[in-house]
Amino acid sequence: MEAADVTLRRGELTSIADAIFLSRNTMANIKQNLFWALGYNTLGIPIAAVGLLAPWVPGAAMALSSVSVVLNALRLQRVKL
Repeated sequence: MEAADVTLRRGELTSIADAIFLSRNTMANIKQNLFWALGYNTLGIPIAAVGLLAPWVPGAAMALSSVSVVLNALRLQRVKL
C-alpha cells in the first residue's frame, strides 16, 4: 500500500477512474492558484514597493488573495464522482 499509486478501499475498479479524474482536477486547481498568485505578485509588489499604495492596501489584497485561493480549492468538493 505504501508503494502504490492508488489504493482501492472498495472492490470497485471504477474508483481508479474517479481517482484519476479528481487528480487531474486537483492539478488544474493548483495551476490556477499559482497563475493568479504569480499575476497578483507581479503587479502588486512593484506598485507597493514604489510607495503608490497605503500600507493597508497590500495587506488587504494579500488577505483577499488567500481567501480566493481557498475558495478556488473548495470548488473541488462540488466535483461529482
